[in-house]
Amino acid sequence: MTRERSELKSIGYEIFIGILSLLSIVNLVLVYAAREQSLDTVLEVMNALFSVIFLADFLYRILTAPSAGAYFFRHFGWADLLASMPFAQLKFLRIFRLIRVYRLLRDVGIRTIGRALSKDRAGSSLYILLLMGIFVLEFGSLTMLRIEQYAPGANITTASDTIWYTIVTISTVGYGDQYPVTGAGRILGTGIIVVGVGIFGTFTGYLANFFLSPKNPAPPVDAAGTGTATVEGLRQRLEESEAKLTEIRKLLAGPTG
Repeated sequence: MTRERSELKSIGYEIFIGILSLLSIVNLVLVYAAREQSLDTVLEVMNALFSVIFLADFLYRILTAPSAGAYFFRHFGWADLLASMPFAQLKFLRIFRLIRVYRLLRDVGIRTIGRALSKDRAGSSLYILLLMGIFVLEFGSLTMLRIEQYAPGANITTASDTIWYTIVTISTVGYGDQYPVTGAGRILGTGIIVVGVGIFGTFTGYLANFFLSPKNPAPPVDAAGTGTATVEGLRQRLEESEAKLTEIRKLLAGPTG
């Protein structure tokens, strides 16, 4: 259990990597199930993107692992490295990453996952929007191509056209050289714009929270010192009260003799 916890990064990050691993395996199945040039082109672009993300994930894990050798040789770090390579023969190794994420999250528990995601709302929102951006880049490109490819007057007619349009739109740049001409295509384009604005807005807020939040919180109050000071203060007040009561008794007694 200790080893699993030491391997575990943030909950949101592990879920993000797990979903990307699952999507990459689904893409591998699609490549062999559907023989189509446009689909192959989009999936090749997505595979290149996944390779960069998984390579960065491997470097992050091996640099932060308690033992780099143990992670690489005993905990299937070699599989993570090979799976990050953009070769079709090695993509199946990404299942090891998916199994690891599942095992780690299973050991943590559903309640702990929910509390962690709720506590880190900014990071969770960022991961959700990044996933949405990746899904929109892949499935939005494929859907836009299906809608626009054979429409009269269309200028989005190839896989490269639709990938370029989706990237430009989701990044909120909007060159305007590629644009949908059908109603369904424009509705889909509006959704891509909304997702892009959400990603960059959330990313800006996440960076602001990261840089503006205090790095060194105020040191905790010394409970022992506070308790001692409180006792001394109460003792002093008690003595003052006793002195005043003594004076009151003398006044009430009046002069003697």
